[in-house]
Amino acid sequence: MGIYKLKPACKDYIWGGNRLVNEYGIECDGEICAEAWVLSCHKDGSSRITSDIQKDRLFSEFINENKAVLGTNCERFDDFPILIKLIDAKKPLSIQVHPDDEYALKHEKQFGKTEMWYVIEADEGAFLYQGFEKHIDKEEFERRINDNTLTEVLHKKYVKKGDVIFIAPGTLHAIGEGIMVAEIQQNSNVTYRVYDYGRLGPDGKPRELHISKALDVTKLERPTDTVSNSGHLATCEYFCVDKITVKKEAVYHGNAGKESFVSILSITGNCTVSTDTEAISMKKGDSLFIEADTGKYEIEGDAEVIITSIPSKA
Repeated sequence: MGIYKLKPACKDYIWGGNRLVNEYGIECDGEICAEAWVLSCHKDGSSRITSDIQKDRLFSEFINENKAVLGTNCERFDDFPILIKLIDAKKPLSIQVHPDDEYALKHEKQFGKTEMWYVIEADEGAFLYQGFEKHIDKEEFERRINDNTLTEVLHKKYVKKGDVIFIAPGTLHAIGEGIMVAEIQQNSNVTYRVYDYGRLGPDGKPRELHISKALDVTKLERPTDTVSNSGHLATCEYFCVDKITVKKEAVYHGNAGKESFVSILSITGNCTVSTDTEAISMKKGDSLFIEADTGKYEIEGDAEVIITSIPSKA
């Protein structure tokens, strides 16, 4: 059983900045690093293993040949179940929506997208959009898309470090300027963009909108704030997420049982993750994958980490 450090796949979307490179040590070829896919088996960008005899191998290839390392809770999924990102929004993201599994499988041949954000950093006054301020009908939704007044009816949510936002399929949303988040989501890259502030893509043309499909799937209401009462940051059928603060005088004791692998993402500080047979150091921005059934592990140092696993289907 093993622990693997991963190198992310990077995305240079036009709204991104360079903090992931300059402050988090992410290796990226371009000037912009909007997203770092720190745990990914997706066809649009797989992480790579940087440790052990699997070094420099695509994480997706390793998983495809070693499905047992995912654990029994993952047996109900056809593909690797989640995708974890670091997102640096130097500018606001487009206003968008994700479909549920049923719609996405029918129209896109991949799964839909349930996601959550943990706000790592936020400029003073930073905000995001999450659903509508009040219920509107489909006709008004379409009209406001066409006349560029959509933001007037969206729910603006001001955020600070430590906030958790759960985005269910069908929720219109957008991360705002000056926000850094860790995103834990289903393993999907299906996004329907409805408004993009008139921005042009690298080809000099307006970026594609997906208004017809967005009209099909968007819930025209303000979502209920989801507060976890389970002791976790968030939990749903696709992922269970915790944030752990590790101090020098207090070692964190975890367990990677036969049920699920464990993902560890360091968001501040430095720490060491160790089992009975190996130890790997982590700095801010590093991501580790621990195989299911590895057993007990420890995290020691001075850091904040995001720990994700796959729950049983309740």
